[in-house]
Amino acid sequence: MPLDLHFGADDLLRIRFAISPLCETHEAVRTLRRADRHGYHLPWLRRMRETLAGLDLSPLWLFMPSPPPGYTPDFLGPPPDVPLAGFDEELARLRATDPALARAEMVKSLAGRPEAAGSARARAALADPARAVRELADVTERAWHALLAPDWPRLRALLEAEIAYRSGQLAGGGLQRLFADLHPGISWSGDTLTVRTRTDFVQMQDLDGRGVLLLPSVFVWPDVVSGFEPPWQPTVIYPARGIGGLWHEPETGAALARLLGPNRAAVLAALAAPSSTSALAHRLGLAASSVSAHLSVLRDAGLLASRRHGHQVLYERTPLGIALAAGG
Repeated sequence: MPLDLHFGADDLLRIRFAISPLCETHEAVRTLRRADRHGYHLPWLRRMRETLAGLDLSPLWLFMPSPPPGYTPDFLGPPPDVPLAGFDEELARLRATDPALARAEMVKSLAGRPEAAGSARARAALADPARAVRELADVTERAWHALLAPDWPRLRALLEAEIAYRSGQLAGGGLQRLFADLHPGISWSGDTLTVRTRTDFVQMQDLDGRGVLLLPSVFVWPDVVSGFEPPWQPTVIYPARGIGGLWHEPETGAALARLLGPNRAAVLAALAAPSSTSALAHRLGLAASSVSAHLSVLRDAGLLASRRHGHQVLYERTPLGIALAAGG
């Protein structure tokens, strides 16, 4: 069912992007139990099998209704205040949640699920919400280190490239172009952004000057997630571009390797989507200094272009680089 977000003049000035490792951790946890999200992530899921055997995620799953629709407490993934917060910074915000707010959102999450609401774990959480917040934060921290932290440079580079692309759309064509292909379930008309989510009721929100936060995600596909009532900023979590090749290591053709050398060819092949030096080094298992040297040579040869995004420099193939990689 649709969620209609009504914009005023002030809200148009408060549309922003951010990356949230905390929200991405929870979307990854949710993906583990959602077969409809597995298509792009099977290599990651296979790699996680042994890790999951020793990871108890039941405190989080209690408040993540599956299958949807359902409500997950907003305090678990509060919309970030800055464009790229560190995980520890976001986790500290979670730990600082007001117990009264946490209890109200947990009650809302359990409503309509009598089996979950009647469980011993749910009763204990509602009886002592401060303790429940600590437990949920501890489980989230363990999930981050087990499921996402080792791959975060790769994920962050993809999300940063997504924001750079969308910022270009906004600059070139305004909100109409930005929202045109953000997600099939998102549309813009007049002063209203309509988000078709997996809720079972129609929702409407007047933004009242709070604006909207756009949060790209690797794991939310094929869904789009929105809502976040006061005190939280309205947020739209949508699938980032380029996740189809996220977990597939690049295949370097023999001819390309003979032409450029194996490592330089691997760098060119790995740039199917814009990426930073550190993300490429992590993905390819090479020293960052070596990758930096290869990127410089490829750029000087006209095969790559570079642009600054925030504190990082992102590299992407030029048309010549695309043609050479495809031919290789």
